[in-house]
Amino acid sequence: MGTKIQFKTASGATAQGYLAQGPAGAPGVIVIQEWWGLVPQIEATCDRFAAAGFTALAPDLYDGRQVPNDEPDEAAKQMMGLQFETAAADLSGAVDELRERTGHQRVGVVGYCMGGGLALVLAARRADAVAAVVPCYGVHPWEQGHPDYTEMTAATQIHCATRDQAFTPEAAEALAAKLSGLGKAVEVHLYEGADHAFGNETRPEVYDPAASQLMFDRTVSFLATHLA
Repeated sequence: MGTKIQFKTASGATAQGYLAQGPAGAPGVIVIQEWWGLVPQIEATCDRFAAAGFTALAPDLYDGRQVPNDEPDEAAKQMMGLQFETAAADLSGAVDELRERTGHQRVGVVGYCMGGGLALVLAARRADAVAAVVPCYGVHPWEQGHPDYTEMTAATQIHCATRDQAFTPEAAEALAAKLSGLGKAVEVHLYEGADHAFGNETRPEVYDPAASQLMFDRTVSFLATHLA
C-alpha cells in the first residue's frame, strides 16, 4: 500500500499525489489518472507497479475531487475544466519529485484515457527526464493537448483497443507514424475486440481481464528495458 504525499510543482505551488514505494533502487514511474480523478483504482495501479519493481507516483490533477464511474458527464466536466498549464506544471513537479526520491534521473510515464494524452505532453516537455512513455487508450481532448514531439527523446509504447471510438486504431497508427517519421522509437499494440478503458477493473461493462493483463505485462517489460 502506498501513501499520500505533497510535492512542489514546476510553478512553485504545492500539489498532492499517491506514492507507491518500490524496492530499494527502483526506478520511478509517473501514473496519470483517467477522467475520474485520482480514485482508488489508480492508487491500486500504482501499487501494482510498485510490486512489479518501480516506485510509482500518481499526481492528483483534480485536487482531491473524485467522480463515480456512473457519472461520466461529471467526469467530462472535470476533464474539460482542467487548467492545462497547471496540470502540466504538476506533472513536471512529479517528475522532479520521483527523481529526487529514487536517485534515477530518467523516469517512465504511463497514462490512461486523458492521462495517456497528458503522458505524451509530459514526455515532450520533459525530454531531459522521460525515457519511456506509455499512453493507454490515450485521448487529447484539449486544443493545446497535441504536443510538439520534435525534442522528445522517450521511447513510446501505444496501447489501443480495436473497438475504441475515443482513440481509434487509425488514430493510434497515425500517432505512431508521426513519431516514427521524426525518428522516435515507437511500437503499437492493438487489442482485438476490446473497448476503451478495457484496463479499468472497476468498470465491468468494458473491462477485459486478459487484455488488461497483457497490456500491464507489456508495459512493465517496456519500462524495465528503457529505465534499466
